[in-house]
Amino acid sequence: MKLQQFKPAQMKANVQKGFTLIELMIVVAIIGILAAVAIPAYQNYVSKAKFQDIVSAAASVEKAISLCLNENAGDAGACDTAEKVGLTSITNSKEASTALAITATTAAVTATANAGAGGYTYINTPAMNGSQIVWTQSGTCLAAKVCTQ
Repeated sequence: MKLQQFKPAQMKANVQKGFTLIELMIVVAIIGILAAVAIPAYQNYVSKAKFQDIVSAAASVEKAISLCLNENAGDAGACDTAEKVGLTSITNSKEASTALAITATTAAVTATANAGAGGYTYINTPAMNGSQIVWTQSGTCLAAKVCTQ
């Protein structure tokens, strides 16, 4: 009787190729952890980006109010409507649930975002500091960190 001798090349051919169940479960767990972190971060990023549309739309109104305040020696009452600041209409943001508005007597610019942009409020109020205009932001957008002061 003759014994068969195995050569190293034959032994390598018998080794199975592929992943074990444990390795696949680890990969699925890692993907799950990454998704749990990435999806909320992405949604927050999208909300902030949409809210910036409101901030951008408000910027043109704020510039018009600044010019009006400079021309009227800081009298906010003289700059508290679109007509008084020289705007025929206020261009609204598509992300706002309420139109951009100028508050009477204070000339503050206000808007509320729709649900897609987080539903936050944006309020920017002008004040004269000597001969310089200082804008102060308030509203729920500050606590949510979607607008900066």
